[in-house]
Amino acid sequence: MVEPTDGVEAAPVRRARDTLSLYAVAAAVTVVVLAPLATPGYALLYDMVFVPRQPLTWDLVAPAQSLPRAVPMDALVSLVTQLVPGWLVQRLALAGAVFLAAVGAGRLVPTERRAVRLFAALAYAWSPYLAERLLIGQWGLLLAYAALPWLVRAVLDLRAGRDGALARVVLAAAPAAITPTGGLIALGTVLVLTSDRMRAPRSLLVSQRMHPHRSRQALAAVGVLNAPWVVAALVTGAGGSSDPAGVAAFAARSENWAGPLVALAGTGGIWSAQATPASRAVPLVPVATLVLLILAGVGAGLLRRRLPPGGVARLAVLAGTGFLLAAFGLLPGGDAALRWAVVHLPGAGLLRDGQKFLAPYALLLVVCAALGAERLVARIDREVAGVVLVGLLFLPVAVLPDLAFGGVGRLRPVSYPAEWQRVAEHIEEEPGEILALPLSAYRAYPWNPGRVVLDPAPRYLPGTVLTDDTLRVGDVAVAGENPRVREMRRALAEGRQVWTTGVRWVLVQHEVSGEVDSQVLGGLERVHDGPFLTLYRNPATVRESGGSGPARLAVVAALSAALLVVIAAAVSALHRRATAW
Repeated sequence: MVEPTDGVEAAPVRRARDTLSLYAVAAAVTVVVLAPLATPGYALLYDMVFVPRQPLTWDLVAPAQSLPRAVPMDALVSLVTQLVPGWLVQRLALAGAVFLAAVGAGRLVPTERRAVRLFAALAYAWSPYLAERLLIGQWGLLLAYAALPWLVRAVLDLRAGRDGALARVVLAAAPAAITPTGGLIALGTVLVLTSDRMRAPRSLLVSQRMHPHRSRQALAAVGVLNAPWVVAALVTGAGGSSDPAGVAAFAARSENWAGPLVALAGTGGIWSAQATPASRAVPLVPVATLVLLILAGVGAGLLRRRLPPGGVARLAVLAGTGFLLAAFGLLPGGDAALRWAVVHLPGAGLLRDGQKFLAPYALLLVVCAALGAERLVARIDREVAGVVLVGLLFLPVAVLPDLAFGGVGRLRPVSYPAEWQRVAEHIEEEPGEILALPLSAYRAYPWNPGRVVLDPAPRYLPGTVLTDDTLRVGDVAVAGENPRVREMRRALAEGRQVWTTGVRWVLVQHEVSGEVDSQVLGGLERVHDGPFLTLYRNPATVRESGGSGPARLAVVAALSAALLVVIAAAVSALHRRATAW
């Protein structure tokens, strides 16, 4: 094949090769990180719970007695798993998060150098932030992390007045908004990047005033995407306050000798030691963080010249705000301020785990560091530059090798024992409230060896499942908000028989931590007894009517509005693409 010599012809060919290499690297990273998921089953780890077919229950759509931490994520999973199995949904979600994070970061970097894009892609997808949130099972937040570079690019295009940008803003924000934290990150991104309050050259302001309605439309659309969890929070019976003990428990933590602020600077610092890769404790990790920060400082000027005026300042405000939220509990007076806020300000509990908001900082750090690498190699000998670029390209993997193969085997899929399905079928015949015993938020099952997971009963069984919502972090117990669970805990502590509480079903899970006093099970009818589960029916209760109530209908209305916004954006994008063809 003869290489094209004309510059006009060569440019598209070069761009196609760059795109192909970027996608190839993203695919390779995805395969290496998620390699264990090639085997059948479900990877169950901490907050990551997938089941074969998640029932579409009211408590997953609009929790009546707990805070909507998984709204609308659970409702969407329930809808999708009516059509495809849960194992496939899990793999698509995780693979999509890693792959799109890499491609999005690579495409966002304003450069013509292929190696610079590949560095950004690898550094963003192979980061401590992604590793730690993956190992704690927060796959919804990973989708927000992956969507962020696409959202930033779409908003910058919106400011530039490019056609179709508004639809792309909505489509990029949609996966982020499946969790409250991701929705807030998306809303903050659109707000900061479209705001006209920051100073900019007059010529830019004139162009912005030509389409002021686009910024308002983007904000309104992303606001509607956040409406499901906001409405659910307003109508829940759990109230809006949280246990202040969670402020210290969820504060960013040190991962090595350099302290928590340096851990955050390297996009790590999650509160859970169990979700932290062992390599983060290596003494040279802070040195690698320093190298990344120096590269970012070198590349910041280049980014400022290549983005529209004011673009870098807005990204810096967004990243700085995210870093401040992540570090706020560590600052003088920050702990006390957060403790007051989570008690007195509804919804402030979202700020307890502030490290979640580090995503915009991670993105800006990677983009600037990639451009810093470009400036660095431009000043040295060409042969040496190639070696330096290769070294920088593999720096993220060298510093964090134990992200590979699912965190070195932590994401090993398993199969649910068959009796889980039999228990679900019993309950489906007579729907009602289900009490899961022993009371515990997380379980360590023998069939899921070596891994702790959030109790899967609320997502596997067709009904409202009462599980302990107290979270234990070391020696600290962070109280939950569900008043019905508090009532159950009090009844069990007093030794009252469970049938007096009005629950329809009692599920006792064997071979997990905790004991169940046989006295409290008196008066119940045993309908299933297996090696892992025993199911009891309360004959003193009547069949539930299954009514919804106006509060839950309000959440459904908000969810429907969000879906309509996404569908409208998708139709607009498809129409524009068809017209272009």
